[in-house]
Amino acid sequence: MFGYVEWSEPQRGRAALQEQIILHVRFCRVRLPRTGRTPEWLLRRRAGTAAGRMRKLGITRAVFPDPFPLQKEFERKGIRPVAVLPLYRALAAPLVRAALDERGLSAAEAVVAVSADRLGPEVIRAVTELCIRNRYVTLIAPNGEELCRRLRREYGAALVLTQEARALENADVRVLFTPSKAPEGNGPVLNLWNEAEPPRGLLRLSAELERQIPDCCNRPQLFSALFQAGALRAEQVEISTNRTFA
Repeated sequence: MFGYVEWSEPQRGRAALQEQIILHVRFCRVRLPRTGRTPEWLLRRRAGTAAGRMRKLGITRAVFPDPFPLQKEFERKGIRPVAVLPLYRALAAPLVRAALDERGLSAAEAVVAVSADRLGPEVIRAVTELCIRNRYVTLIAPNGEELCRRLRREYGAALVLTQEARALENADVRVLFTPSKAPEGNGPVLNLWNEAEPPRGLLRLSAELERQIPDCCNRPQLFSALFQAGALRAEQVEISTNRTFA
């Protein structure tokens, strides 16, 4: 179970842990009371107490408010934010499409380069989806010959395979599943490697689903939790076209 942390108005008694259902997924919710005059030391103490109670239930990942200045109090108890990388990797192709739209480029003319140190399932999915929509895709990765043959056979995709990192230089959009010294100024970069700053841009759902999403939470964290729980598919997530890439 994931945790869910939110702010609330002060109330008497100890704040109880409660179950919250979001898109059919169970979260353990805790509310942190505060006002504009609540001292910082008291907020930290409340956060530490709430984190300790969550940890006793075996919770190690949680969705937090956005912004949330008390993150370290939860991390000291072993509770970290829900990882957003799995969701963003599943959204690689839509993110590229958003970046091309921002620059006024079409999928028929733009060059998309994907760099990875291994062909894991997430990389294969991203490359496949990119080849279906985009005419020019370059893959910089080891052991990609079989993938190239399969995509050529199934989709007629002219996927270019290379081991040369300099192939990134001429790409209009660069998708990095591993850190790379991509030259600056040659098109946007989508960093999808561990510990990278996640892409900018608003994630949203359909109007019907949005009505079930709480306000003021970290939306990438929540959407990733729902995605990892199987309650949300990548194709249900829409991406704004406002400064999506670095």
